[in-house]
Amino acid sequence: MPQMMPMEWMMLYAMFLMTFLMFNIMNYFSQSPSKQMNPKNHITIKKTNWKW
Repeated sequence: MPQMMPMEWMMLYAMFLMTFLMFNIMNYFSQSPSKQMNPKNHITIKKTNWKW
């Protein structure tokens, strides 16, 4: 039945899209979060007084 062909292409596209999204979501959530840095390790800013 050639008139049903676009529906089959849409189902195939939807299947691949759902597989792709599920694969990406599983990879995103499978990584454990990294440790937070200590608050003691802060950036020191050196202020200079300009004398003209």
